[in-house]
Amino acid sequence: MDVKKAIELRRSIRKYQDKQVSDDLVNEVIDAARLAPSGNNTQPSRYLVIKDDETKKRLKDADIIRDKWVYDAPVIIVCCTDPDSFTKSVEGWDDSNKSRAIRDLAIASSYLVLQATELKLGTCYCGWIKKEKIKEILNIPQKLIVPY
Repeated sequence: MDVKKAIELRRSIRKYQDKQVSDDLVNEVIDAARLAPSGNNTQPSRYLVIKDDETKKRLKDADIIRDKWVYDAPVIIVCCTDPDSFTKSVEGWDDSNKSRAIRDLAIASSYLVLQATELKLGTCYCGWIKKEKIKEILNIPQKLIVPY
């Protein structure tokens, strides 16, 4: 599938089949995100893959994600970014390392979604989450940003 076709076919999926997604497929979508451009090739993006029902239940019980259908997905990928990955900022320029890290994660997440589309995996971006609470429950380091 070419990129244009993946862009045309990509949809926000909110109802999932009761099928497992192999680790190989998950690794393929994350690898596509890894190949996305980032400032100075810093690659500040981090991904936490959740496949087990126990962790999904902990998130659901804590009411972490507003959209309840997410908990039925066979895989939840929590996207984070590390502004400390950048070794320098440039004095006098507007972009902070935080905004650079969030921008790079947005680009990488797009690659992830398009690769998933090529692999015939449905995805949906979820913006309404309790960002600090999810970090607590999943033991995500405080320095990482969960932007959406």
